Amino acid sequence: MTPAQEPVVREPAAENPAPLRKRATSPLAHTRSEAPRTPAPSGGGLPYQGPERGKFGDIELSGAVAAALAEMGYVDPSPIQMEAVPGCIEGRDLVGQAITGSGKTAAFGIPICERIDPYDRNVQAIVLVPTRELAMQVTREVERIGKYRGVSVCAVYGGQPIQRQLQQLQRGANVVVGTPGRIMDHMGRGTLDLQHVKVAVLDEADEMLDIGFADDMEFILRRTPRTRQTLLFSATIPGFVRKLIRRYQDDPMWIQLGAEIQTVDEVDQIYFEVAERDKEAALRLVLNDVEKDARILVFRRTQIGVDRLARALKSQTLPVMGLHGGLSQGERNEAMGKFRSGELSILVSTNVAARGIDIPEISHVFNYDLPNNVEEYVHRIGRTARMGRRGYAVSFVAEWDFEGWEKIRSHLGDGRLVQGKLPFYD
Repeated sequence: MTPAQEPVVREPAAENPAPLRKRATSPLAHTRSEAPRTPAPSGGGLPYQGPERGKFGDIELSGAVAAALAEMGYVDPSPIQMEAVPGCIEGRDLVGQAITGSGKTAAFGIPICERIDPYDRNVQAIVLVPTRELAMQVTREVERIGKYRGVSVCAVYGGQPIQRQLQQLQRGANVVVGTPGRIMDHMGRGTLDLQHVKVAVLDEADEMLDIGFADDMEFILRRTPRTRQTLLFSATIPGFVRKLIRRYQDDPMWIQLGAEIQTVDEVDQIYFEVAERDKEAALRLVLNDVEKDARILVFRRTQIGVDRLARALKSQTLPVMGLHGGLSQGERNEAMGKFRSGELSILVSTNVAARGIDIPEISHVFNYDLPNNVEEYVHRIGRTARMGRRGYAVSFVAEWDFEGWEKIRSHLGDGRLVQGKLPFYD
């Protein structure tokens, strides 16, 4: 399932890009624009009157970024932030391999907000993400981190009127976050110039590979300066991602936290063996034992499956909506908004659509349809147990799932999984 993309102008990529060269200037040096010295107008633009320097845990930052993090409730860096942020601020390239929910958005968002010059209206950082939802989530996070520095962030993705994006890019944006297809569209129109980019981020690179963005990622990277800093985050490191690392990164730091086969201890993992035809009844039965204020994410494999299950649960007067790539952007925004605010307690989603869901209040993840592999299982259940909360992952194992489920069990270990009993099989 590939996110909607508008036609783009593609240029042939050179067979052998010129070798990367070492950066000759200080990684903290700013590229100055000839424009007047005012922050880009789409930034926060809020005056900061505090100390010039501050700290995030033991990490020294500008006072403006430290103040924004404190306002966001960030007190101590997560392990990936502790390892990544100092080196990234110095300009080092990075390969980060960590489980979902590890805090990787701030791990690259903090260095971006520290390194760019908000008075320079050129695009200085670009973040590639696989889905529209993740583009919106990353945009919100970077905007909040850069609030007191006046950092301007523009999200570009399909399913949204392009005119709004054109206007924001014309006004000036320090950071562009988007899906590869829409970013290439703007490049083809001449509305997005990447020649001043200092930092390029590939977020969830393996997922972008899975949904067909391999060529697009290379196309975009080739049109940024070779002196740029490149930060790559991926749950797994398949062959193509290794090729990206070799060709586009310069002696990167490697951070591997959690690995792709580990899950956080705060998630209680329960599974039920259930006939495919009985899954809906099993879900309703388990939901009856869930607290009323729970926030529940249910995974289905297909768009049709999402629609059918959402309709069935809604007919039981449950507060539920579906989320998948076949919906209009307005429908997706409505579902995400209601789920984030708590107005909606159940969201049924496909894997790809759920990539942008970063809501700490999610208490339960249901694998109504089992994932295809261990990595996807870890990604899914990583949506719960955020920020120290307890979380629950419930999986339904049907008659055709046993072979795949055994692979998941063998990686995780039986001690991590508890089998539940359904009363209608007694």
